[in-house]
Amino acid sequence: MLASSIKGKSVIVTGSSKGIGKGIARVFVRAGAKVLVVARDIKAAEAAVKELTREGGTASAFAADVTRYPDLQAMAKIAADRHGGIDVLCANAGIFPQARIVDMSPEDWDNVLGTNLKGTFLSVKACLPYLQKSKAGRVVLTSSITGPITGFPGWTHYGASKSGQLGFMRTAAIELAKHGITVNAVMPGNIKTEGLDGLGQDYLATMAASIPLKRLGSVDDIGHAALFLASTEAGYITGQTLVVDGGQILPESLEALKDL
Repeated sequence: MLASSIKGKSVIVTGSSKGIGKGIARVFVRAGAKVLVVARDIKAAEAAVKELTREGGTASAFAADVTRYPDLQAMAKIAADRHGGIDVLCANAGIFPQARIVDMSPEDWDNVLGTNLKGTFLSVKACLPYLQKSKAGRVVLTSSITGPITGFPGWTHYGASKSGQLGFMRTAAIELAKHGITVNAVMPGNIKTEGLDGLGQDYLATMAASIPLKRLGSVDDIGHAALFLASTEAGYITGQTLVVDGGQILPESLEALKDL
């Protein structure tokens, strides 16, 4: 059972006060892990912890900016102090402001790459001394189908950062294998989060129409994929990606889904 192999493990989830990150943290808390909920805003992180532990479980909050290495060093230390080490890092923190190339400033580009890609590297580096001491260290990155597989106007910087994460993952998996640490990535498709609430049902229905399973994914869908990659059962999987998109990338066009 996946949950049994996660029970008692020390888990860090960055960017977990809302959205996919909170969904990942929720799944790990339910599986009996000791979770450090990390966000830039400590009040948001504390509110998430209160929600996630309402039915029991162990979680605590910490404020850190993934673009600041000293923040992440402090994050790793507090996780180890509170939970007896670090077994799993879910490097999830990311931003996705839209800006087309003609309107995008160099600062916009640097901000997204700094958070999404450099933040991944810094998170792994800060946690590495503790992951090396774990008997089954796991790193799970939250990438995306956008960039590595698909494209969308306004997200050249986001797509580049998510593709970059996979390049980082493949070599990191080789480097860290000698320590028994696996490095894998989850690639979400269209997932229903708080950020979509204001777009209206018509918009959500249009998005769902392009997905063979005819629904947007839930944050828990991503959490369950991350849980698997962090489990003992996935111990011989490293440097791999797991697309969680309801089949969204499969059709050649919407015509392939006509009358289905």
